[in-house]
Amino acid sequence: MDVQVEAAVEPTALGTADIKRILAALPHRYPFLLVDKIVGIEGDRKAIGIKNVTANEPHFQGHFPDNPVMPGVLILEGMAQTAGSICLLNRPEDGAPSLVYFMTIDKAKFRKPVVPGDVLEYHMTQMSKRRNMWWFRGEAKVDGQIVAEAEVGAMIAREGRK
Repeated sequence: MDVQVEAAVEPTALGTADIKRILAALPHRYPFLLVDKIVGIEGDRKAIGIKNVTANEPHFQGHFPDNPVMPGVLILEGMAQTAGSICLLNRPEDGAPSLVYFMTIDKAKFRKPVVPGDVLEYHMTQMSKRRNMWWFRGEAKVDGQIVAEAEVGAMIAREGRK
């Protein structure tokens, strides 16, 4: 008689960050804050940023008036903001304010347009980290389909330092 034994799997503690936590972590503000919520936070390893794309966002006035499409560079910025949030939400609480700087972007690809009404998900996963520098791989998705992908690098610095 064959008996299959399944190993007990510990559920992973997944965290979330609402807009208040994001605003406390990132210096960005509307109209350049491109993440509304972060879900599925797994420590400093990965998270999913959520952006509700709405027709009243200022970039749609000129990109394009009769056919609104979210600019690809803003999708990449939303991915970078999600990665930056992962860095800053997991920093030690030593009381010293920190900023995160977008350093590099590699292997960026755009696959499908993002339009008003879409819910954009930025799936970001840490590739590596060394001292105050972090590298992430990400996919932006709408309805489970990849609309963009890239690798981004970020650096954490004390506020006031360059």
